[in-house]
Amino acid sequence: MYRLKVCQEDLEVAKDNFSKNYFRAANNRAYYSIYHAITAVLAMEGKAFKRHKDTLAYFNKEYVKNGIFPRELGHQISVAEEVRHASDYDEFYIASKEECERQIKCAGTILEAVRKYLQTK
Repeated sequence: MYRLKVCQEDLEVAKDNFSKNYFRAANNRAYYSIYHAITAVLAMEGKAFKRHKDTLAYFNKEYVKNGIFPRELGHQISVAEEVRHASDYDEFYIASKEECERQIKCAGTILEAVRKYLQTK
């Protein structure tokens, strides 16, 4: 599936940026890996939204709150979005190595959860 391929590529780029200590860029790519994984799930039901906010809200409402994906995953997605936003738009934000590691780990966890979910469809 195309969206999962993009998700995997974004995760690999995040890891590469991390290895070069480009934490802001790694945070961005890790978030987009998460976002593309979510859009892969929504594509299965023909859903697409123009705004990230709407995409994440729908995913949380239909997939996290209904127990298809664990609540902790929903929380991690929200945190990832906040970190990405700060990394991209807050000119005084300093991305830490530890936070970036969490972002990348979260992206990998979500990718695996989505892969497992999509295999059942």
